[in-house]
Amino acid sequence: MLELLTNSLDILMFVGMCVGILIGFPVVFTLAGVAVLFAVLGVSLDVFDLNLLKALAPRVFSTMTNEVLLAIPLFVLMGVILERSRMAEELLEEMGKLFGGVRGGLAVSVILVGALLAASTGIVGATVVAMAMIALPTMMRYGYDKSLCCGVIASSGTLGQIIPPSTMLIILAEVMSSGYQQAQFASGKFSVETISVGEVFAAALIPGFCIVGIYIAYVLIASFLKPSLAPAMPPRDVQPLSQTLRHLGKVLVPPIVLIIAVLGSILGGITTPTEGAAVGALGALLLAAPRVVPGASPWPFRLTGLAVLALLLMRQTFDLRIGRTEIPPFDKAMIGLAIALSVIAGYGILIALLRFLRAGVLIPTLRSTLTVTSMIFAMMIGASLFSLVFRGLGGDVRVEEFLTNMPGGETGALLFVMVVVFLLGFVMDFVEIAVIVLPITVPILLGMGMDPIWLAVLLAINLQTSFLTPPFGFSLFYLRGATPKSISTLDIYKGVVPFVMMQIVAMLVIYLFPSVATALPRFLFE
Repeated sequence: MLELLTNSLDILMFVGMCVGILIGFPVVFTLAGVAVLFAVLGVSLDVFDLNLLKALAPRVFSTMTNEVLLAIPLFVLMGVILERSRMAEELLEEMGKLFGGVRGGLAVSVILVGALLAASTGIVGATVVAMAMIALPTMMRYGYDKSLCCGVIASSGTLGQIIPPSTMLIILAEVMSSGYQQAQFASGKFSVETISVGEVFAAALIPGFCIVGIYIAYVLIASFLKPSLAPAMPPRDVQPLSQTLRHLGKVLVPPIVLIIAVLGSILGGITTPTEGAAVGALGALLLAAPRVVPGASPWPFRLTGLAVLALLLMRQTFDLRIGRTEIPPFDKAMIGLAIALSVIAGYGILIALLRFLRAGVLIPTLRSTLTVTSMIFAMMIGASLFSLVFRGLGGDVRVEEFLTNMPGGETGALLFVMVVVFLLGFVMDFVEIAVIVLPITVPILLGMGMDPIWLAVLLAINLQTSFLTPPFGFSLFYLRGATPKSISTLDIYKGVVPFVMMQIVAMLVIYLFPSVATALPRFLFE
């Protein structure tokens, strides 16, 4: 009996973690508590070396000083600012007027706005709730089917998982890079290659927008075949096209410019992901500042935005280093211009912060950003402790043996991991899965020769699908909390099933045709 317990400590440890999470105990304390408990148990049974825990401090220090992970709080800040700027309401209102005269037009508007918000904020829960509060009453008023409304809102709100810049993609990129290095070391290759956040962003871009296109095609075809599902708005509620386009341009152009500035600077190699995230947070601040004080002049923020864009272009074009021994006159002039532009940008940022402070928005925004960021980093630290103890008890060896001996070889191992990740997505957040499960399984899969970029996109779509799947999908709980009692839980489940099927088809396409995910990053980064 004692020998059986000794040989099964790693399995019991994983089971204990799952039980702790299922009963609702905070994940961070579950990870740390279970790790400490089984470390002590392992030492008492003489199967765990306590010296392994000396590696915890360097791991924590590495996590907290990782420049790539600095992008997480900046993108979270960007999302929180835009969430509080009423951008979603204005976009939905204007896009509804543009497409409302077409069957399914309001649903198409919701999908497009969901994609824009995903690319702007990347915060799934906030996007689903915001879309439900804003779009659902309008769609119901015009006679849309309740299930279709729920399916469209839940699926479009979940696009923040796959469309960059997404917090999940940043974490996945870091996990993949680490796992890829481990796989190369294990194979005897010591001149290792790495993958970047920019490559994962580029890989997810085409699949993400393809999924958006599939959603739109489904809505238009379904409403054409059955008009009662999504009737067109009455002509009296549809504005003239010229007037609608003029109003739409005012609310659509700024977020698109912001998205292009952030993703374009990262994918184009102008900035690192962290610097791009800083540009995004600054851009969101400048977009939202005129909205928090209605009627105030937007020119300080427009000038600041132009100054920041000019600085980015100048950095790419000219040598602005001031530490050189000899600086040509032209470079001195460019450095002086860059300093002047920096002063303009600093002035606009200061004005924006003062407006946020006076409007009572700044403190709640920073508090929300700090809460989300603390949760993510605390979970990473807890997962590091859990991983150390799990590996010390031989869990990584057991998992490797299990996956390598799976029927079907590489395909069987991949299918098993995808099913496990999918099922865990019912009870665990993507951060928990990314920092607990993937660091154990990803190095093994990559050691079998799989492409890390391709695998990252597959896992991202898998997690997105898990968030949508009844009965435990996270997005469904978010939506259930924001819908009126007239909409039943069954209506929500019926509505999301077609979108779940589309997600599964998307995964199969990427599995069968890896170039859908890998072509763009290879073109941009090789």
